[in-house]
Amino acid sequence: MNLSLIDPFVLSLDYPDTTTASLRSGHSTCARFNRAGDLLASGRVDGVVTIIDVETQGIARKLRGHTRQIQSLSWSKDGRYLLSAGQDWKVILWDLETGGVEGEWRCGGMVYLADLSSADDHLAVLSLFDNQPLLVDLRNDTSYKFSSVPKRTREESEKLSEKQVAQDAKQTTTVAIFTASGSHILAGTSKGWLNIIETATRTTIYSTKISAGVVIYLRLTSSGRDMVVNAQDRVIRTIHLPPLDNATLDADQIHLEVEHKFQDVVNRLSWNHVAFSGSGEYVMASTYNNHDIYIWERNHGSLVKILEGPKEEHGVVEWHPSRPLIAACGLESGRIHIWSIISPQRWSALAPDFAEVEENVEYEEAEDEFDIHPEEERRQQMLDGENEAVDVRTVDRKVLGEEWWRMPVLLDLGDAESEDEFVMVGTGTMRRKSPGTGGKREEAPLTPREEELLERENLALAKKVKNGRAKKGVKG
Repeated sequence: MNLSLIDPFVLSLDYPDTTTASLRSGHSTCARFNRAGDLLASGRVDGVVTIIDVETQGIARKLRGHTRQIQSLSWSKDGRYLLSAGQDWKVILWDLETGGVEGEWRCGGMVYLADLSSADDHLAVLSLFDNQPLLVDLRNDTSYKFSSVPKRTREESEKLSEKQVAQDAKQTTTVAIFTASGSHILAGTSKGWLNIIETATRTTIYSTKISAGVVIYLRLTSSGRDMVVNAQDRVIRTIHLPPLDNATLDADQIHLEVEHKFQDVVNRLSWNHVAFSGSGEYVMASTYNNHDIYIWERNHGSLVKILEGPKEEHGVVEWHPSRPLIAACGLESGRIHIWSIISPQRWSALAPDFAEVEENVEYEEAEDEFDIHPEEERRQQMLDGENEAVDVRTVDRKVLGEEWWRMPVLLDLGDAESEDEFVMVGTGTMRRKSPGTGGKREEAPLTPREEELLERENLALAKKVKNGRAKKGVKG
């Protein structure tokens, strides 16, 4: 019945068009939906990871373990584990069943991006600043390095000069993610190369140059068949991936071609963050030094929507896995802005004879509309309704065709409400509130001149009140 109340033209929209909410719990720097889409993880500047319930938009859990800003978040396939990486050189694997730390790894540098394997909930690939990437097993506390040097064919290797060999050796991996099966790693380098690496052997089986600048970010669709690349040359590329987990696939026959290139040829905008829609039909990107979010359609490679909302620049943008809903982190305010579809309901679908009117009309009741039914008949109807069995314990855990884990509800969460722990004192400048002011802003001590002026104002106000009472004949 609910679907029939919605305009069918609104149901056909696959992308949001209106700002509908603004979430706040501290100053958010990154966000990530789980595969089911019922939870949204938010990383904050103070190192706290907040789990937000998408339906109620309330705080479901807070995870405290980092001491500095959260850089990236990654969910496990079933949604039980969450991997967080911060600027404190630390990576933490959280178990949401208990709310505790399942695994922890301290790196030799700041982590730019950490991705969790879909095949192993305790296997992560880390992209470090100015250092070689790591493959970390958080179950055994072991790590492995893999090279950033691209693989050349025999003909290319013979033609390489010593200068080109030295340049290849200086390359660093800027971003690395797992494929959908977890059997391979996709790594982008500082020279615009894309390397495909086997997870088991940590050897590069294929390399291709996809950009003239640094590869900033990689993201896969939910099916893992397509990839979007954000590079420093201000061009967003979509690439169709071959079935890398196929045992009969020959590495020499791998060939990656760019499907579409998305860019702003007029304003020459740079892109902060990119992502696919839940179905993979659309690509969106947040803009650098701009408050707009661009959405392109992949079938025709055309721009379909520019989302305009709060007048601030957005960093990380995320698309809901199954709904036309977008979450974006504001860089200045730290709020998570939500775009979705507002669907007006068609109340005429409730009954065939129901009609919508544009203005109030006088209602004429039917002759037997408000007749009083016998007491025994109404009591019998109530008794029949009480005999119906209602199942309140069984939960449908089938999501995406597989068993899905659900996070337990914490009934004693004391600080479940959203709070503003940071206040903005200037453009791009934040200040922490004083913990002893009960949520109020921390005030600086008054100078002697300010105390003198305040005392004068109080005396003038008291004199004014006294004169007003005297005119009215009030004593005291």
